[in-house]
Amino acid sequence: MASWRSEYMSALDERDMQEKAGQDIFNAYNKLADRAAILEATSFTKSAAVEGVAKGRTTSTAASRSSSPEALARLRQDLSEAQRTKGEQQSRLNSVTEELERLKLKSRMDTQRISELATEKATLVTRMRDRDEELREKAKLLENVHDETVSLTLQLNMAEERLGKLQRENKDLVDRWMARMSQEADAMNNASRFS
Repeated sequence: MASWRSEYMSALDERDMQEKAGQDIFNAYNKLADRAAILEATSFTKSAAVEGVAKGRTTSTAASRSSSPEALARLRQDLSEAQRTKGEQQSRLNSVTEELERLKLKSRMDTQRISELATEKATLVTRMRDRDEELREKAKLLENVHDETVSLTLQLNMAEERLGKLQRENKDLVDRWMARMSQEADAMNNASRFS
């Protein structure tokens, strides 16, 4: 159970590393682009000023009015577009990072829940085994009691039959003895009459 969890966490870590692998390059590129735009704007302004001084004050003023504002406006627009793109990418990065953290938290919670359920399952399996063993023991005990009851019933039936037989034999003996005693008494009575 721990192996799939470690594989899952390592896959998440690997994905994080791949997603963040270009982050340093992305940040460095943004800084470099910002600096290049600023340097280009500065150098363009300086070169326009130098050319204006060489051509004369009048020409310089006209040239700087005609080309410098357009170039600066274009640079500002490019810089604004770059910053907007950077903002969108940063927003997307933040969104992805938040989603990743949320999924990591959910994964940890799911892992914890899986662990709890696995523990509960193991406990229930143990209880079921114990209950099965208890039921087997009770069934065995019930079978033993049933066998003993059958055996005792047979013994009781045999004892009752024997008792009935002995009672019949005893009655026969008593009846014969009484008949014999009656004969002897009759014989004694007859003998005493004749004497």
